[in-house]
Amino acid sequence: MIGVYVHIPYCIRKCRYCDFCSIPIDETAGRYRSAVLKEIALSADKYPGERVKSVFFGGGTPTILPAEDLCAILDAIRTAFPVEPDAEISIECNPKTIGFDGLKRLRSAGFNRLSIGLQATQDRLLRRIGRVHTYEEFLATYQAARDAGFTNINVDLMHGLPGQGQDDYLDAIRAVASLEPTHISAYSLILEEGTPLYDDVTHGHETLPDEDAVADMEDAGMDLLEALGYHRYEVSNFAKSGYECRHNLVYWHNEPYLGLGAAAHSSMIEDGFWVRFSNESSIPAYFKKLEKDRLPRAERILINTFEQMFESVMLGLRLTKGVDRKAFFDRYGCDVIETYKEAYDKNERYGFWDHSDPACLRLTRAGMDRLDAVLRDFRERRWIDFLRR
Repeated sequence: MIGVYVHIPYCIRKCRYCDFCSIPIDETAGRYRSAVLKEIALSADKYPGERVKSVFFGGGTPTILPAEDLCAILDAIRTAFPVEPDAEISIECNPKTIGFDGLKRLRSAGFNRLSIGLQATQDRLLRRIGRVHTYEEFLATYQAARDAGFTNINVDLMHGLPGQGQDDYLDAIRAVASLEPTHISAYSLILEEGTPLYDDVTHGHETLPDEDAVADMEDAGMDLLEALGYHRYEVSNFAKSGYECRHNLVYWHNEPYLGLGAAAHSSMIEDGFWVRFSNESSIPAYFKKLEKDRLPRAERILINTFEQMFESVMLGLRLTKGVDRKAFFDRYGCDVIETYKEAYDKNERYGFWDHSDPACLRLTRAGMDRLDAVLRDFRERRWIDFLRR
């Protein structure tokens, strides 16, 4: 079974930290629905019978499009592919972009999970990162979602923002948790080159908290989220029991997924081979290929077995449950620890492995804090060395 991702590249305006493929909404938005419907039809011909266990509309800001466009795209996916009756169907939403009527229509169409981008509860911080909404507008959207029948709601929060202190972050967690969402995503700001915020920081017009302050903020936030009943199941994601995001688990378990829309990425099995491909990121180029009855592919890469193995480790170690050793063996015919023995032993000396469940290769909290360094050790494993074993 696969997950399906639908990229909606439009928003009111880009946030100051955002480097995702998104643009302020323009005249092309009126043609976007029909283009995606065409891509769905072409994809159904290429992947007939693929069963779908999750659908995720992301962006950009999906809810900037009319609800009827979003519902039409979901209906087309259901027509093209057998979607599981209990499939998780998520959509991202920013405050100010949809009201009760639109949310009610989405819920009636089968969307059963909403992810609301808040980022902070302090308006002064929201302004500094270029968000287009206030905290009060978030609260209105959240209540409208509840009234419309959404019971599975995620809220995004960020730490490490310019002008943000630890108390600001913890206050935001408490305020959001008091609303009882089922899931909270708690990300650290990543300063991406080419964004307005990057330029401001580089030229001294804006200042971010230092690394120690961000680390302390993150640790205090994790402790508070756990105390409030949100268990950490992935590096930046916390959920009430049973409400882990099933679509994101498709990614972290390195399972196949199909991306639809401009700039969407996919990872699929084709003719027995694992391939990764991306769509045209330019909206006009995306339209042009579809007008010629061609899938809007921009790049296609064949992923060899060794790369698949590393990616299963790289993604699986993001989860607090880690890499399932049996699942890894069943897929690749080798044990993950024995295959990466040097990397395992090196990080064992640092005390980074959690041995509470021998069936999984999992990191301690300290190990997860140093995930990038741990993965560099695994990345150093050479394909030729694997063949020699």
